[in-house]
Amino acid sequence: MIDTEQILNDKDFFKSFKNATDLESFFKKLHKRAVEQMLEAELDTHLDTEKHQRTKDGNYCNGYISKKIKTSYGEEEIKVPRDREGSFEPKLVPKRKNIIDGLENIIISLYAKGMSVSDIEEQVRDLYGFDVSTSTISRITEAISNEVIAWQNRPLEEQYLVVWMDSIVFKVREGSKVINKTIYLAIGLNKEGFKEVLGMWLGKNESASFWMTVLTDLKARGVQDIFITATDNLNGFTETINAVFPKSKTQICIVHQIRNACKYVSYKDRKDFTADMKHIYTAPNESAAKAALEDFAQKWENKYGYAIKSWRDNWDNLTVFYDFPVEIRKIIYTTNIIENLNGKIRKYTKNKLSFPTDEAVQKSVFLAIREATKRWSKPIANWGIVLNQFMLIFAPKLKA
Repeated sequence: MIDTEQILNDKDFFKSFKNATDLESFFKKLHKRAVEQMLEAELDTHLDTEKHQRTKDGNYCNGYISKKIKTSYGEEEIKVPRDREGSFEPKLVPKRKNIIDGLENIIISLYAKGMSVSDIEEQVRDLYGFDVSTSTISRITEAISNEVIAWQNRPLEEQYLVVWMDSIVFKVREGSKVINKTIYLAIGLNKEGFKEVLGMWLGKNESASFWMTVLTDLKARGVQDIFITATDNLNGFTETINAVFPKSKTQICIVHQIRNACKYVSYKDRKDFTADMKHIYTAPNESAAKAALEDFAQKWENKYGYAIKSWRDNWDNLTVFYDFPVEIRKIIYTTNIIENLNGKIRKYTKNKLSFPTDEAVQKSVFLAIREATKRWSKPIANWGIVLNQFMLIFAPKLKA
């Protein structure tokens, strides 16, 4: 076994390179040699497998063919070993394919960041000094469609502590028109403290009836309990959730409520209005919040009665977070977690003014989600405390 640490610490070895170009040239040669050796190993495995199935006149190595491949190190010409019967199918560099997975992953990553096919073609040419056709790039990105289907239909856990739900609108071509379509998103907090995008669903304008489809799909994929849902204040949303998950407690996002209330307030009053409104949702408990709402109404109701009415009409669902300790309150009283994801999706798709098909928008959003969630590798803040609180509040329903 090669001692890689010894090589990495060998100063004399690195002194042999005069500049960065020498080092890059060495890595390119090393990569070429490594690919050829790995193909040799693949053939050896293939032939060893067949030894027990054939006579002494069976299959054997039968020379090499030259093949040009495109990698993240540039274009390389390699020797690919052959077998006598032609049954050897290399996995590293498959037949009729000249792009190695590393470069495919780079192309997919560029596509995920919102670059068009022609932009990717130009970028690859500038970075690696060879051309990859638009049809090849399209083929590579088209392969994502199968991943989207598998991901969207994967089984889910039985219980989620919190599920945040929101939507994001895109322009999509339908026939001869470009219309608005909505991607519905749900993020779940699982019992290990990790956030997980549960799925995405494409529909037309956001509606409670389509959210019924989303929730039904979650249930069909194995979700039995959602303890708390955090949503915007779309009309009928709470009733829809209760129809599918009747034991779930629904918290309407405070930030959405603030925005909606401020729609009815003139610009000159908005600063004072929002400052007074803050006393409602920063109160230490629900009774104090109720008193703050009455003080708020006394000052502003004559002028902005509809804004006050929206607080009173949604009061039960706006104040669910007061039923929980401070650590849980912080993660449920807004939909900031999913709003942040939406922002990253917008960032990755901002170059697409419109999408040609439903499949195209789903593929782009899926790749954006994959990029945006790469850092979701740790449990949420104060996870130990939060889990303990959930276990105490929801026992014995919450399964360990």
